[in-house]
Amino acid sequence: MTTTAEVHPVDEIPPVRQLAAFGLQHVLAMYAGAVAVPLIVGGAMKLSPADLAYLITADLLVCGIATLIQCVGLWRFGVRLPIMQGCTFAAVSPMVLIGTTNGGLPAIYGAVIVAGLAIMLLAPVFGRLLRFFPPLVTGTVILIIGVSLLPVAGDWAAGGAGAKDFGEPRNLALAAFVLAVVLGVQRFAPAFLARIAVLIGIAVGLAVAVPFGFTRFGGVADADWVGISAPFHFGTPVFHVSAIVSMLVVALVSMTETTGDLIAVGELTGRKVEPRSLADGLRADGLSTVLGGVFNTFPYTAYAQNVGLVGMTRVRSRWVVAAAGGILVLLGLLPKLGAVVAAIPAPVLGGAGLVMFGTVAASGLRTLARVDFRGNDNLTVVAVSVAIGMLPVGVPTVYERFPDWFQTVMNSGISAGCLSAIVLNLLFNHRTARAGSGAGDSAGEPDSGAAAEPADL
Repeated sequence: MTTTAEVHPVDEIPPVRQLAAFGLQHVLAMYAGAVAVPLIVGGAMKLSPADLAYLITADLLVCGIATLIQCVGLWRFGVRLPIMQGCTFAAVSPMVLIGTTNGGLPAIYGAVIVAGLAIMLLAPVFGRLLRFFPPLVTGTVILIIGVSLLPVAGDWAAGGAGAKDFGEPRNLALAAFVLAVVLGVQRFAPAFLARIAVLIGIAVGLAVAVPFGFTRFGGVADADWVGISAPFHFGTPVFHVSAIVSMLVVALVSMTETTGDLIAVGELTGRKVEPRSLADGLRADGLSTVLGGVFNTFPYTAYAQNVGLVGMTRVRSRWVVAAAGGILVLLGLLPKLGAVVAAIPAPVLGGAGLVMFGTVAASGLRTLARVDFRGNDNLTVVAVSVAIGMLPVGVPTVYERFPDWFQTVMNSGISAGCLSAIVLNLLFNHRTARAGSGAGDSAGEPDSGAAAEPADL
């Protein structure tokens, strides 16, 4: 399609072959994270291999549907930006606790459905909170998102958390090779190939991994050709108050994280998120979470790793990510295809992840470059927020003696850092800040000391 000057890059529709390649690249970037949640929850509940496979295919199917809702939009559902959706890791610990002590999967799904409805109801409220996200806060949050994802890439590069050969030099060598391929393609290849550098890196890495024994394709032969997720496959949902309360806390954490991700994508694509579009994006999260509870899977949120891919490739079309959603739907309906993708070794994903997640962090720094740090306390806001956000990443057990609700909020470095940045920005840069702090000298408005460009608020 010929692009006219009036079409925003977010709304451009690339040729079909590019849609497929770019979309597959997004799927490969998030696949490991997407299937990790059902694997962890199902494993903790000691489900049979058949039930685990069912959870994974149901998850991929709803991931795809959720991504399509978010990118394409349906009435007031969907931010209409290039956002991939997947299961939130913030819900893992509460769901394991509910599933093993408080009613099994039906109790999990009952709580998930209620949480999804709550997200839809609260979406307009969060939309009005956008004024508390000036560049000082958004840059800090985007930086925290990127840095908090880097340990995930590190685990993949070393072989995958829990792997018997974790940290073996050959794993790290394969990850380094993939990283070198990605960088080489991005630097020296023609423009189109440079934009699928991650896909090429993963494909080349997989080709090298096969003869060296990194891959196991046994699961492909065992997988079914067709699989359809039926509503309430594991039984009618059960609604326990304690389970619902814990999942509502997860919903608040997930909404905070999604807000940061949506703002980050808005920065990267040049289409800034407004209160209405933020509410629409969060409402889509809520609808997807309700669908998750109905179709045997879990709460959904925006996936930050794909934010990094948008920044790295500079492909801003939401239709590319919608194509990725279509691919996920196919993987959910065709388990054998999903098993092929699952056979990609963790070190291959780790090499690609390092550059993608680092791109997210660098995007945060770019946003912070617009912030005025002279004669005010903005540096303190960034420093303390990043420190609080990185604390659970560097010391995962730091809050283990605290109540469950506190751990749910603070064990997510993204939500902890985001809340810290908002509170500290209000403390130091609100109009009631103390005289001489530098906040009140800029324009005499709330948050005016947070940025050199008030128009970006």
